[in-house]
Amino acid sequence: MSENGQETKQIELPVSITVRELAQTLDASPIEIIKTLMANGMMANINQEIDFDTAAIVSEEMGFEAISRPIEEEEDLETVEIPLWRKKLEEEDEEQLELRPPVVAILGHVDHGKTTLLDAIRDTSVAVGEAGGITQHIGAYQVDHSGRSITFLDTPGHAAFTAMRARGAQGADIVILVVAADDGVMPQTEEAIAHTRAAQVSMIVALNKMDRDNAAPDQVKQQLSDMGIVPDDWDGDTIIVPISATEKTGLDDLMEAILLVADDLEIYANPHGDVFGTIIEAELTKGRGVMTTLLVQNGTLKVGDTILAGTSCGRIKAMFDYTGNKIKEAGPSVPVSVMGLDEVPKAGELFNVVENEKIAREQVEKRKRQAEKPEVADDPVANLEQLFERVQAGEEEELRLIIKADVQGSLEPIVSSVQDLKSGGEQDIGVKVIHAGTGNVGENDVMLASATNSIIIGFNVGPDSAAKRLADSERISVRKYNIIYHLIDDIEKALKGMLDPVEKKILVGKAEVLAVFPSGKYNQVAGCRVDLGEIHRNAKIRVIRDGKVAFEGDIASLKRHKDDVNEVRTGFECGIGLKDYSSFEEGDILESYVIELVSEF
Repeated sequence: MSENGQETKQIELPVSITVRELAQTLDASPIEIIKTLMANGMMANINQEIDFDTAAIVSEEMGFEAISRPIEEEEDLETVEIPLWRKKLEEEDEEQLELRPPVVAILGHVDHGKTTLLDAIRDTSVAVGEAGGITQHIGAYQVDHSGRSITFLDTPGHAAFTAMRARGAQGADIVILVVAADDGVMPQTEEAIAHTRAAQVSMIVALNKMDRDNAAPDQVKQQLSDMGIVPDDWDGDTIIVPISATEKTGLDDLMEAILLVADDLEIYANPHGDVFGTIIEAELTKGRGVMTTLLVQNGTLKVGDTILAGTSCGRIKAMFDYTGNKIKEAGPSVPVSVMGLDEVPKAGELFNVVENEKIAREQVEKRKRQAEKPEVADDPVANLEQLFERVQAGEEEELRLIIKADVQGSLEPIVSSVQDLKSGGEQDIGVKVIHAGTGNVGENDVMLASATNSIIIGFNVGPDSAAKRLADSERISVRKYNIIYHLIDDIEKALKGMLDPVEKKILVGKAEVLAVFPSGKYNQVAGCRVDLGEIHRNAKIRVIRDGKVAFEGDIASLKRHKDDVNEVRTGFECGIGLKDYSSFEEGDILESYVIELVSEF
């Protein structure tokens, strides 16, 4: 009841709302809302977002009682296929399957304590005294708790996590989302949640920095709830564990939570079956060659086995556990570092054991031939043409978008507008926003787009140089706009198949300049080695130096030894001369590309 005896009306409000939306909800003028906010010491414009507490104060002054809007149940996120290793596991004999240790990845916003938490877990849980403790960093390690093992991936955040997912692997069974109790949900927290949902992995929230005087756990829980991460003590299904990584408190509770979730997931493997797993990281070292960190996910890996990972292969000469000790074999969920691969594989590649090195090299050659033709790669391409092919085959029912904007005030109306769009017709395609946030398009956004086969939309923002290179290599479409109407109009046209074809630069090869030679009075020729695909005589060339395009134009000459040739393939050396350009430097990257007209969004 209000003070004048009239019954107060109740309204449901979300965790944040714009002034315009609040005015519509209260059936009031936006000017009236702005005046009320000013009277309470807050300057705001019509598109500005205000939090629930502020909106509740305004509502109360206008005769309404604000209550928090309940979280709607999340729809099943079917944006990615089952990881390859899980498909492989389905082929194993069920009678030989055994429970294996859970594999855990730790994600979260920068400075929220991911590294500190990993260090705390390692210091308190990893057995010491074995070879003097941990003697090398291999990107993953195991801890023991209550007589059971847990494997932790020491990866640099959700970018590496999603890189694994984008390549068909999935290193983790469980994600621990680290959120600082004194800071709350931040942009990278939202990104990590989006990546975890896209990968369809179980999540536990570690509410860190509980030792801080300004810790506000209930406020953080409310923020998470408004994103669909409802705590178990609020009748939700997400375990939230309060911890302090610096004080090393709550770690036992976190371990118990991991084992509890693992028991619910029933994570199995066949230690006697086919050997396969995921590449965690790899590097070329002096003296020992390529050192590769593997996570075994099925079977038992042994010294002497021949492994194949992408376009890398080799016979295992030596194997080390996470403490640096030499071992002879490793079973499911065991991380190991191995010597013997002929080149550095990519993180996230699925590896498997093959019968011998001859078979491995035949597979490598086959994969390299396929890699030389990027336009016929097996991975799905996020563009309109491919989308409609998949729709016709009954494989797609939605256009997936990742939306980035310069400010929150622009982001909200864009998201709400595109979510209501439909293509119409027999194959009715809708729009699903996988992730929305503010700021430039980064590598994390591109990796998420690759993992979920999404298209990236930038409003008043674009990709940074690293993200652009990654988008080109992953063949992810990034569209930039500065007028909302044009953005919405293009999406509508895309859904209806009405977009005009656009010029697309299709990468066909890469070469590195090893030496520069004089040719004629004023020209130079670059002595190169082709590292990817093919260099074509009739293709365009761009010279990349320090990550920037130094020149773009046509090839004047292409030679193998002293012979003119039309193309040079991967692994061969050649001489390249360009029209109107002779300022080559050693280390330059020459990218060969062709221009095609494609109906792309």
